[in-house]
Amino acid sequence: MIKIWFAIPFWQRVLGGFAAGALLGVVAADTAVQMQPLGQLFIQAIQMLVVPLIFCAIVSAITSLQAHTNVARLATKTIGLFLFTAFLASLIGLGVGTAFDLTPATELTAAEVTERDIPAFSQVLLNFVPSNPFAAMVEGRVLQIIVFAALVGIAINQLKEKAEPARAFFSSGADIMFQITRMVLELTPIGVFGLMAWVVGSYGLETLMPLGKFIVAIYVACLIHIVFVYGALVKFGARMNPWHFLKAIFSTQVVAYTTSSSYGTLPATYKTTTERLGVNKDYASFSLPLGATINMDGCGGIYPAIAAIFIAHLYGIPLGVTEYIIITLTATIAAVGTAGVPGSAMVMLTVTLTAVGLPLEGIAFIAAVDRIIDMMRTATNVTGDMVVSSVVARSEGLIDDSVVLDTESAELTEARESH
Repeated sequence: MIKIWFAIPFWQRVLGGFAAGALLGVVAADTAVQMQPLGQLFIQAIQMLVVPLIFCAIVSAITSLQAHTNVARLATKTIGLFLFTAFLASLIGLGVGTAFDLTPATELTAAEVTERDIPAFSQVLLNFVPSNPFAAMVEGRVLQIIVFAALVGIAINQLKEKAEPARAFFSSGADIMFQITRMVLELTPIGVFGLMAWVVGSYGLETLMPLGKFIVAIYVACLIHIVFVYGALVKFGARMNPWHFLKAIFSTQVVAYTTSSSYGTLPATYKTTTERLGVNKDYASFSLPLGATINMDGCGGIYPAIAAIFIAHLYGIPLGVTEYIIITLTATIAAVGTAGVPGSAMVMLTVTLTAVGLPLEGIAFIAAVDRIIDMMRTATNVTGDMVVSSVVARSEGLIDDSVVLDTESAELTEARESH
């Protein structure tokens, strides 16, 4: 039985768990809700990896990349491309939000919302530097961990031979964490099954129907962004076949979709990016944690744009060209400005609504389905992390084409065998 299980391609096992969980949620909601511990166990297992994986991987990446490329140039290209895709995402969000009639079909009931404060600019700057790096690791403040790890890596490079034992230590630590990651990710089909069963069983169709058009608009915008924006970047920037690319990353997209956590998906994202897309391990160790922190195409581009239009419809407030421009700019900038802030999607939406003078109380009407929306937002964000990493890696000669070709050959073999 175990041999048969592992003989099935990984993405098919993940898709099977996804479909089985969703089906159970529809036909037996009470039983499905009880599957939550399976999903929670999976989430905790991958959360266990995030902090040590990020820290060891970034230190190892800085010390390794320094030898054969300009780290500052890589960082500039990566952040610049993240901002560019976020800007395009906000335009797509506005376009889809305008094209859809987002006036609610039935009267909506406001849900309970935990108010989140918009951090001052000075506080945003302070959030970059940890007062206690060990406390940052315990509390999972990823942005602060990235900053501290980068400083450690730079210091090791400056000390050269004196710090060689430390360089070897972090390199071995990264390898160990990658191996543990491979072990934990074998639980993905089971975790996906438990999470999907719980989500579908908990929400049910009666919760989703009144906000159906709003949910569909978010999903349509995300799919347009993935297919056309990311597809074009993959084809012309990374010089890969977009269809093969999407097939290669599918299992990671499912993990992102079901966990609703870019940080939690990091182990799976790294494995896919390096082992199926051929991106240099050191660069991926740098770009992916950074992307999980500041790349918010779904949360900071598409979601605030469509949510602002929906709330404007809800209160009968007209929006003009000026408001649309403000929405686009704030949705793009807030993605980076609120990096590392808990509940960043809600904070980003608050920033956008405040900028165009829309009532913040409108958030309460869409909070009930935030989990359903967050799943697609996260899948979009994680896809963007892998796309940007591939494009920048291609421009710097940091992609191993033999890995990409092997992946495409394996997919063709699987397709022939399935027929």
